[in-house]
Amino acid sequence: MSLRICILETDVLRPELLDPYVGYGAMFQRLFAKQPIPAQFVIYNVMEGDYPARDERFDAYLVTGSKADSFGPEAWIQVLKDYLRERYAAGDKLLGVCFGHQLLALLFGGRAERASGGWGVGIHNYQLHHQAPWMTPALDGLTLLISHQDQVTALPENATLLASSPFCAHAAYCIGDQVLCFQGHPEFVPEYSRALLDIRQKCIGEPTYRTAVAGLEHEHHGATVAEWMMRFVGHK
Repeated sequence: MSLRICILETDVLRPELLDPYVGYGAMFQRLFAKQPIPAQFVIYNVMEGDYPARDERFDAYLVTGSKADSFGPEAWIQVLKDYLRERYAAGDKLLGVCFGHQLLALLFGGRAERASGGWGVGIHNYQLHHQAPWMTPALDGLTLLISHQDQVTALPENATLLASSPFCAHAAYCIGDQVLCFQGHPEFVPEYSRALLDIRQKCIGEPTYRTAVAGLEHEHHGATVAEWMMRFVGHK
């Protein structure tokens, strides 16, 4: 039986990136097509006020990345936080990536703010701290494409740390069997990361830019994280 996943899209891509990437929802659809667990996806752009009907139910709700700050005051962010509280209270499973990772940490008592180390870009390696049954196939370490200037600086009290690095101490976490979040972007492909790096070259600085571009040649574990997510959703 196929899982039903609601993708809560929290951004609109820059005009120059719309073709061929369309949006983060479409990027996640392409990512999840690479993993073996059958799943169907419906995309709602909550930044534009689009949400599922009240009587529509999904196996999980995934909050995407965004240019917005998770701790920002925008009205649509407050509406999204209220919606996620309702879903959590109803027992639904929640997935978060980058902005979603930070927003869910904030929602449950953690902290997110500007990263003291500046921009995190390119490809990044993390140490794994926990091995859950749904983390199959198993990895010795985690490598993901990243693009963020904010990050989680304190986890919710009931969260379990899954991955960290010296640059990003709270790179992945779960809360029981209901919440699973990653700072890195499993849905990114090197070409998209390069496009973002080119756009942000001046603000991130030339040395960081060159190092990040060179790192895009390395493999990353996006498809594995996608499978972990689907196994987490299906795990009872």
